[in-house]
Amino acid sequence: MDNALTHARSSFTNFRRYAPDPKEHGFRWVDIKQLHFSAESVDDRGLLAALIGHEQFRDDYAGGGVLQEGLRHGPYWLRLITPELYEPISQEKAVQILREWLDPLWDMPTELEADLQREVFARLAAADGIYYLSELGDEANHDWGRVHDYFHEFVLIDRSVGQIILIVAADD
Repeated sequence: MDNALTHARSSFTNFRRYAPDPKEHGFRWVDIKQLHFSAESVDDRGLLAALIGHEQFRDDYAGGGVLQEGLRHGPYWLRLITPELYEPISQEKAVQILREWLDPLWDMPTELEADLQREVFARLAAADGIYYLSELGDEANHDWGRVHDYFHEFVLIDRSVGQIILIVAADD
């Protein structure tokens, strides 16, 4: 089985761009990395392993961007992340996690809601499989890993178009 992934595109939604007051929800964002896989790639755990091994996964999400020789992934040491740490979840559960993170008491700007619907929620609806990175615990946090107040990571597998989509929603 060929689990090679090719990076197609990335997008970044910074909530600060939408907030009337940049201090309100100004450090909340969603980062999306879209990768393609071949039709022969059918095993989800193999795709997750390929994603973890991909250069685009080496992102600390703290301003450094993707580092080819990076040792960190979000708040965690890269070497401690394995496919088994990703829990399969339902679309409903993924939406619930994100909606709770988005703060139901916040009057979200219409433009941001539309962008999140297109970039995140529509992709969740189209996915054949949704995986959520479990909280790894303090021992997995790298030397400055507590920079994120919240860190939610989803991996979506959409076989109809041969895509794996990495969605990170976080506050820092």
